[in-house]
Amino acid sequence: MSNRMPLNTNGHDLLPKRTDDVIVFAEPGEEPLVAGVHWRCATCDERPVYVLRDGAVHVQDPCPYPMGITTEVTLDVPSGKLIVTDDLRDVYDVDIDAGASYNTALGKAQVVKAMAALGCAYGPVGNSCPGLYRDGENSYIVASPIRDDDDVPSLPEEDRLAWICTDLWAYSIADFEDWKAKGGTPEDKRLGHYTVVDVAPGTYKFTLHVGERGFDNYAADTVVFAHVERVAPAPTT
Repeated sequence: MSNRMPLNTNGHDLLPKRTDDVIVFAEPGEEPLVAGVHWRCATCDERPVYVLRDGAVHVQDPCPYPMGITTEVTLDVPSGKLIVTDDLRDVYDVDIDAGASYNTALGKAQVVKAMAALGCAYGPVGNSCPGLYRDGENSYIVASPIRDDDDVPSLPEEDRLAWICTDLWAYSIADFEDWKAKGGTPEDKRLGHYTVVDVAPGTYKFTLHVGERGFDNYAADTVVFAHVERVAPAPTT
């Protein structure tokens, strides 16, 4: 037996389209089968358990991240030089299958934190080819501007410090000297595939927004993937 019913997601990200109604197949004594939804929550990676109640189908347990996930990591930059590119797995690499599915917000957040523990500020950004832009004193954004009908970008070109070719669909940023000390070889990188950016030495906080509920990679406006700010100066010797 099938019916179209309202769906109460209980905070889970299950609907690929903006609709509150789904087709429900239900047999007495069995868990309902819901069509037209994600198999697992796109935020927390949990498989929903459905129950019928009050003329609607409900997800039994709430999502632990109903607003999505904002991921914050820090990066020490004692050299005052950042290497900015998409792929630094030659030095910093983790098993993306070690935790939740990388296709979910939780899985991405876990990889971002694991990479940060190795010394790389990493963030998935899709095939967006963003840039690192100055956004104030010791403050930056990783963003993709839009261009108007006259091909003028929504962010000033003079504020762009690096362009990131996203063959990996991500940005990867590390202390340049740390990357070299751990085996990174500048001459092995493709010409123009990375940029070295001078910044004030210190500790930088990267706030990644891509896991937040409602974040749109393809918004018809400037897309800010991450905010970057210096939160502490380098220790004095």
